[in-house]
Amino acid sequence: MESVMTRALIFLLVLMSWPTQASEPAPAFTLPTLDGNGEVSLQQYRGKVVYVDFWASWCGPCRKSLPLLNEMRNELHEQGFEVLAINLDDQAADGLRFLERFPVDYPTLHDASGDTPQRYGVRGMPTSYLINQQGELVAVHEGFKPSDMKKIRQHVTELLP
Repeated sequence: MESVMTRALIFLLVLMSWPTQASEPAPAFTLPTLDGNGEVSLQQYRGKVVYVDFWASWCGPCRKSLPLLNEMRNELHEQGFEVLAINLDDQAADGLRFLERFPVDYPTLHDASGDTPQRYGVRGMPTSYLINQQGELVAVHEGFKPSDMKKIRQHVTELLP
């Protein structure tokens, strides 16, 4: 019980500031790709700065965030940055239709069960988690408006070599 309370307290502290100095390991996950052609694990990206983005096809702000994150990812990918987008639609087909209109180059995963967002403490769409090269959760960003990209980019680049 104490571990759950400690984790909840750390997540609350993370939510209160962007960035934070939290050194809590990011919850591990292995999820199928949205297209069903494989699996991706967070562990595969150890050594990189990872932006885990929870989204859904019905999320209005996601129509703006995914393309802008794609631009940033493509610019910073060679420096060790990756975005992992986790779709939370019940049906993967809904997420795939969304990506036809708003394509991205980064891995898109699917978690219809809701287990991963529950372990991360997701409260709304979109919610994103910045993870450093050591696999530690260092920041959380809830919601999205295009003007947020400047701050997101700053926090990402501060972690890159």
